[in-house]
Amino acid sequence: MEQADKMANLEKEQTFLMMKPDGVVRGLTGEVIKRIERCGLKIVALKMFWATRDQIDEHYPKSEAWLNRIGEKTKVNYDKYGLDIKTLGTENNKEIGLMVRGWLLDYLTSAPMVKMVIEGPHAVDLVRKMAGNTIPAQAEMGTIRGDFSVDSAAFANRDKRAIFNIIHASETPEEASHEIDFWFGPEDIHEYEKVEENTYKFVKRG
Repeated sequence: MEQADKMANLEKEQTFLMMKPDGVVRGLTGEVIKRIERCGLKIVALKMFWATRDQIDEHYPKSEAWLNRIGEKTKVNYDKYGLDIKTLGTENNKEIGLMVRGWLLDYLTSAPMVKMVIEGPHAVDLVRKMAGNTIPAQAEMGTIRGDFSVDSAAFANRDKRAIFNIIHASETPEEASHEIDFWFGPEDIHEYEKVEENTYKFVKRG
């Protein structure tokens, strides 16, 4: 691919964002949309929906590597706060990962969610940066999770539930492409120019 084509693709990079049930029921959808649009990114697809368990089951990976990674992350958080992992009933990474995955399925089917496709330069990195650390207690102030949630893995695991962290955002361009194709059809995604884009063109011509 030529350099010019790479730059054009990067300029119109798309990512997937999903408002989770806690974000929706707390009325934070508008706040998240405002932050996305205020930084210059644009929303090209948007829909409120109530996910089925089968959809969420397909959304999250099932590989042994992914489950082991989730289990290991859980152990790290338990160690950090001086908690005993044995309270979960197992110390096996895969079994812990399966447990956490089940909590995610329960959580993401508990209320409506809002899914969207966001487009713009470095959209994947910018939205992840805006979202903040997936564990809200570790997220920087100024990020969505840092400003609107104080939940932690320790509390979530104690209560045998998923972490309430408001949103999901694709981690890589490859993940974004997969999630966009899974949750939207081509007819759901719209092309249009924001006022700022026309302004940039005018400045460049000048």
